[in-house]
Amino acid sequence: MKRLALLLGSLLVVTAAASAKEVVPAPVVVEEAPVQIIEKEVIVYREKEQGFRPNGNVSLEYRYFGNTEGNEENSPARGAWNKNNDYSRLQTLATINMTENQTLEFRGRSYNSLNQNDETNPTAKENATETRIRHYYNLGNVGDSNVGMRTFAQYKHTTSGEQQIITDLRFDFADYLFNNDFIKTTVAEFGPSYMYTWSDGNDSNYSNAVGFYFDFYNQLPGGFAFELKSDDDASYYYMYGQEGKKDEFVFNLGAYVYHDANLYTNGKYAVDWHFEGGYDPYTWQSRTLGVDTDSKRSYELYAQPNLIFSYAATEFVTLTGTVGAEYRNWVNKNESSAQNWRWQPFVAAGFNVAF
Repeated sequence: MKRLALLLGSLLVVTAAASAKEVVPAPVVVEEAPVQIIEKEVIVYREKEQGFRPNGNVSLEYRYFGNTEGNEENSPARGAWNKNNDYSRLQTLATINMTENQTLEFRGRSYNSLNQNDETNPTAKENATETRIRHYYNLGNVGDSNVGMRTFAQYKHTTSGEQQIITDLRFDFADYLFNNDFIKTTVAEFGPSYMYTWSDGNDSNYSNAVGFYFDFYNQLPGGFAFELKSDDDASYYYMYGQEGKKDEFVFNLGAYVYHDANLYTNGKYAVDWHFEGGYDPYTWQSRTLGVDTDSKRSYELYAQPNLIFSYAATEFVTLTGTVGAEYRNWVNKNESSAQNWRWQPFVAAGFNVAF
């Protein structure tokens, strides 16, 4: 019995010891896969900045000029007023901005008489053509100032068979003049000018001329504008190549008033009002105007109201039509005797293409 008791006691002790002992599992080693970093090229698309692109427009217009008031066929005053009546003018005008600083302009005009020019109709317009080419180059500002500077060059072949070259250096002082809520000066140019003129015969009928050019343009309230400028031939001292023809100084001044207003707009259709008028030009010259007068001054005054109809056929093509008339002192232009004011109506149709 004692042996059995000792054996059972030994088994209980061994069992208790085995139960009390903590069993720790063997560690498991996990091998991690190597991390691979793959760099990919990222492409960022940006809108390309738009640089300068040559642009401009081309227009074609057919204009008919009627009879001047008082120039009816059976009128005793026929031919006493305007000498150009009942004729047409086909005009082509193209403007190309070649670079940011350069502009080229072409204008061609073809005049056609619609009546025979004879004793029964002494006022018919002669058939003729005129060509004009202009080039502008913007030189930027003068130093650190706000005075702009640009060059101007022109070639012109007139209806009378005369050829002409003009070159100007123009300075713009617009930033230093009137700019407020009532008057805004957009152009204030002044500069020296040179002109050479010769006939198609390349004979002694030529002239050299030196002078000055000016143009002041102001925008006013209510759609009005005012411009004071040289005539197309500016103001020059003429030196003639013909023997016996004396040199002279001629001063030309044009003073103009403009008014523009939109009368109606509906989608692509529009009706606009345009008015212009004034001195065109006032002239003073150092020698008398002719053998039958001792006056050195003359002027023409005119007023020209227009109604302009337009239709935007596409984004770039616009069709236009114009109805208007010109009121002017056609004869007796000496300063002390200018009179004989008469109307001449006109109509026009054309189109403009922008590119």
